Amino acid sequence: MQNEITKHGSLLKADGTLEQIGWARTQNLDCNLENAQFYALKALQRFRIKRWDYYAVFTPKRFFSATVADLGYAGNVFGYTLDFETNELHEEGLVVSSGKGMQLPRNSMEGETFFKNDKATLQFTVDGKTRHISVDWPAFHDGKGISVDLALQELKEHESMNIVIPIGKKRFYYNRKINCMPAQGVITYGDVREVVNAKNSIASLDWGRGVWEYSSFWNWASASGFLPNGDTIGLNLGCGFGDISKATENAVILNGKIHKLDQVPFVYDSADYMKPWTFKDNQGRLDLIFTPFKERVATTKMVIIDSEVHQMFGKYNGFFVTDEGEKVAIKDLIGFAEEHHARW
Repeated sequence: MQNEITKHGSLLKADGTLEQIGWARTQNLDCNLENAQFYALKALQRFRIKRWDYYAVFTPKRFFSATVADLGYAGNVFGYTLDFETNELHEEGLVVSSGKGMQLPRNSMEGETFFKNDKATLQFTVDGKTRHISVDWPAFHDGKGISVDLALQELKEHESMNIVIPIGKKRFYYNRKINCMPAQGVITYGDVREVVNAKNSIASLDWGRGVWEYSSFWNWASASGFLPNGDTIGLNLGCGFGDISKATENAVILNGKIHKLDQVPFVYDSADYMKPWTFKDNQGRLDLIFTPFKERVATTKMVIIDSEVHQMFGKYNGFFVTDEGEKVAIKDLIGFAEEHHARW
C-alpha cells in the first residue's frame, strides 16, 4: 500500500531522519536540509546534498530544457534544445567550482533560482502560480546563442507528483514534478525567433533535493502535452533507486489532476535504446508503447563526478484508466524516457 502524505510538516526530524515517507499531491513538507545528519562532522553535510531545478518545454517545433544544479562540491548548469523537424540536438553545460554564482530556493513554491557567470545567466522565479524562465547564453553553440523568456502557468487546480523516500538508513530523496504548465513567451536560437503560444506549448518542472548513494542508477519517463480535445495530459514514471515500498512517483496527470499509479516497470533493451520501450502497470491501468526517434547521450567524467544518461525522445501510444474508471487514449504524445548511471 502506498502512503499519501496529506499533513503539512517538516521533511527532516532533528536527528536527520525523515518525518514522513510517501507521496503527495502538493509540496507540503518544508525542505529543512539543515537538519541532515549523515556525517559525524556537521560541516561536511553540504558536500553530499544535491539540489536541482530542471525545466523542460515542449513547443510544436522544439524541446528546450535548462537546469541549475548544486551538487554540494560543485555546480552544474546546462541547457539543450532539440529541433523536431531536423532532429538537430545541441547541448552545452558548465561545471562550476563549489557552486559559485549559484543560488536555489529552500522550497519549490516561492523564491528564485539563479546562476550567472561570464558565459551565461539563468534565472527561474515563482510568482504565485506563474513561473518565469529567463536564459541568456550568448556563447551557446559556438556563438549562435540562445535566449529564452517564458512564463509558465499552473492551472487553477494543479496537482503535482511529490515523493519522499529513504535511500538506505541515512539518505533520502525529496522530489516534486509539475507537469503540463501552459507556456508562452519567446525562444530565440541563433537567427530563429520562436513565439511560444500557451495553446500549443507546455512545460514541466523537476525539482529535486536529497542525499544519494555515491553510485546511483535510475529510470525516468516524462511527457507533457495536449489531447485532441484540448485537455492537458502528463506522464511521470520513475524507478531504480531508493525504498519505494511506501510510495512510487508513477502517475498520469489529466487537466492538472494526479491519477496515481502503483508499480510501472521499464521494459527496454539497453543494448539498443532506439527499440520501443513498454510501460504496463501492475493494476491494468496503464499500457503504453514508447517509440524513440532521437537519442541524447550526455556524459560527465571528472575526478569525482562520472555520469552517463541515455535520454530518448519519442512518442507514447496506448491508454490509461483514470481514478474514475474512464479509459483515455494516448496517441503520439511526445516525451522522453531515460536511463541514468551516476557516481556523484
